[in-house]
Amino acid sequence: MANKVYVVGVGMTKFEKPGRREGWDYPQMAKESGTKALEDAGISFDEVRQAYVGYVYGESTSGQRAVYELGMTGIPVVNVNNNCSTGSTALYLAAEAIRGGRADCALALGFEKMQPGSLGSTYDDREQPMGRHIQALAEISEVLFPPAPWMFGAAGREHMKTYGTTAEHFAKIGEKNHRHSVNNPYAQFQDSYSLQDILDSRMIYDPLTKLQCSPTSDGSGAAILASESFVDSHGLAGQAVEIVGQAMTTDFASTFDGTAKNIIGYDMNVQAARQVYDQAGLGAEDFQAIELHDCFSANELLLYEALGLCAEGEAGKLVDSGDTTYGGKWVVNPSGGLISKGHPLGATGLAQCAELTWQLRGTADKRQVDGVQAALQHNIGLGGAAVVTAYQRAER
Repeated sequence: MANKVYVVGVGMTKFEKPGRREGWDYPQMAKESGTKALEDAGISFDEVRQAYVGYVYGESTSGQRAVYELGMTGIPVVNVNNNCSTGSTALYLAAEAIRGGRADCALALGFEKMQPGSLGSTYDDREQPMGRHIQALAEISEVLFPPAPWMFGAAGREHMKTYGTTAEHFAKIGEKNHRHSVNNPYAQFQDSYSLQDILDSRMIYDPLTKLQCSPTSDGSGAAILASESFVDSHGLAGQAVEIVGQAMTTDFASTFDGTAKNIIGYDMNVQAARQVYDQAGLGAEDFQAIELHDCFSANELLLYEALGLCAEGEAGKLVDSGDTTYGGKWVVNPSGGLISKGHPLGATGLAQCAELTWQLRGTADKRQVDGVQAALQHNIGLGGAAVVTAYQRAER
């Protein structure tokens, strides 16, 4: 039987526009988030038995260099790279170490030091891992570069054509997430915009305007995971949050079924969510706070359906209902999401974990969602991997 896994400490930096903080390299980012997580857990680095460190852009063993800012105790340090789901992949691996009894305390750490502007490839002398995805989409859609807004925008257009979704539905998601970020001191952007502001901002790939797209960011996040015996021996039950379900999926053959939505991971998301709901004994209706991967507003809308918040084709109606913000059935992206909080790739999943841990503890300040008993996290990277995690307050 698998051991229970608890989040006992979290920490993150403020997410920043690339290069904005002078002298802020990835070791400094990692030290800031990691120290906060250790202090939150009330433990020293000497008690950490394994570390999983995620980043997308960086040299080999950057994970070790980052962890050495916290301590040099000879523990295994595993470098993790899984595109935009890198942070959640580090979380998944740290949790697996606890579940399997290989460690009683593990660190998941993620960071990114990014270049301004759209994402690009680093190595152009070899096969691109997303080449097949791009070719498949090119067969059913006009081609635009950079690829990311084109890929997610094409899936949004497909939903519009199939179900009658409008540009305003996507813009409402951008408006919501920017509004949520006003109360998040860790967010890269903390400005609120009207729906018309969102619609009128620069068009990136119709229907996606600039204020519906996540920016590149610098930043870091960290989480300390522990076993039940560690929680008990350290008196951490009062702050521990249990991971009650967690799954990672990669591409299925259905990714290349000729639909834009599956090229950007829809089926991966559906299957990961189903596994988590089965593990946790919970359904979508049982969560109060959700952090999901809104790299573009089109992806958030599709995720409403993939995660089971509504039936397929009903996401537009869900947006119009107001049920994904304060006062509705769920609060989706109370942090402001990737669109407004920012998206340093290796840190995103761990920032989501931190936000939901604070929500479950009731310490999210002005962002606090009423009566949070369970929370859901979703993080995806194309090429591809989807990670879904369910959290509940630990039994007292």
